[in-house]
Amino acid sequence: MRFRPGASGLALLAVSSLTLAGCSAGSLGSSSDSGGKGSVELTYLIGNQDQDVKGANQLAKDFHAKYPNITIKTETRPAGTEGDNIVKTRLSTGDMPDVFNYNSGSLFQAIAPQKNLVPITDEPYVKDLDENFKKTVTADNQVYGVPVGGFQGGAVLYSIPVYTKLGLKIPKTWAEFMANNAKIKAAGGVAPVIQTYGETWTSQLFVLGDFHNVAAVEPDFADKYTKNQAKYATSPAALKGFEHTEAVHDAGYENKDFASAKLPDGLKMLATGKGAHYPMLSGAVANMVATYPDAAKTVGLFALPGDDASTNGLTVWTPGADYIPKTTTGDKLDAAKKFLAFIASPEGCDSQNKAGAPTGPYAVKGCSLGNDVPQAIKDMQPYLDKPGASSLALEFLSPVKGPSLEQITVEVGSGIRKAKDGAARYDDDVKKQAQQLGLAGW
Repeated sequence: MRFRPGASGLALLAVSSLTLAGCSAGSLGSSSDSGGKGSVELTYLIGNQDQDVKGANQLAKDFHAKYPNITIKTETRPAGTEGDNIVKTRLSTGDMPDVFNYNSGSLFQAIAPQKNLVPITDEPYVKDLDENFKKTVTADNQVYGVPVGGFQGGAVLYSIPVYTKLGLKIPKTWAEFMANNAKIKAAGGVAPVIQTYGETWTSQLFVLGDFHNVAAVEPDFADKYTKNQAKYATSPAALKGFEHTEAVHDAGYENKDFASAKLPDGLKMLATGKGAHYPMLSGAVANMVATYPDAAKTVGLFALPGDDASTNGLTVWTPGADYIPKTTTGDKLDAAKKFLAFIASPEGCDSQNKAGAPTGPYAVKGCSLGNDVPQAIKDMQPYLDKPGASSLALEFLSPVKGPSLEQITVEVGSGIRKAKDGAARYDDDVKKQAQQLGLAGW
């Protein structure tokens, strides 16, 4: 199941209404843009999470300041499966707004980019896009999207004051992590591991965020998994994520209200020192800091630890992207291309920095995170700078995924289902989708 920031996660599931963010129209081509006259209004479809809306509105405002002749009007859609269906339906009916934001990776491939999207391969700024990111928005050697937001890490957000008080060190192995949890529980008053199964998507981190560790042990797992030659239930390395989910529950390390708590509850616990660890995507940091400003300094981040400290590293999600549907033509297409060029530039990154704390390093060369970056985001950079210390999440390397992982990990993390059974059930869950995709070996 794809993490959706907001949910890049990171968060995510809500019912949406249309939101309009208008700017006064100017005149297309009135200055250095082109020789034509007249104004252009673009509609920009985005997710409905607060940070999504803030970021899009800031981009629209700053872009309009640079191109007064082009107005950007934003429209929102829900996250999750409902949002996926809206994107697919609007593309298939020719009713997609002029520019839209959507996932990169396997979900991008599922919207038939060759059929539905305008390629941007020949645009000059494409050379400045991160190579890993470009892989996730490319089909048949054509690039289709520009990144919005930064890389996200699937990691553990942790309370720096709790670590300082108890004299704990950042764990690089799972055994060290569980030893820290034992000390935190013994000290009392703080939940060692925050879980928020009231929003089921948040339950997947120990599995999906563990892929760097899987790849370190089985470098060809993604390829074999796509060919139905490797499975979670029969791969000892891949099974670990389910086993870790089970182990945290069985040890009694979860917060008491783990079954009903939601993302805002988890972020509050972490920010106020009521919880020590929260397995989460780094994109949640922006929402947390917006509500609890002190968390910018009191919450840090470390990679989900595996069995071997020497291969410790971070699983990363590339940002979502903005795309232009083929139904955008004429002056609107010219304006939309200008908008994408602006987003994929240091100016665009600076605009996003104004809207809120970045989720991680940007996928555009020359971009800066800004001066006031939360500690948790700073903590990502060493993993990205060190060769071999970061890996793309599985969803960017394989199209195989199933819709029920979040329900399965809730069951495993609640003691309802054993890890091996959960992994086997997920292996069955992905089979139908793999067959629908027509993948060989299924």
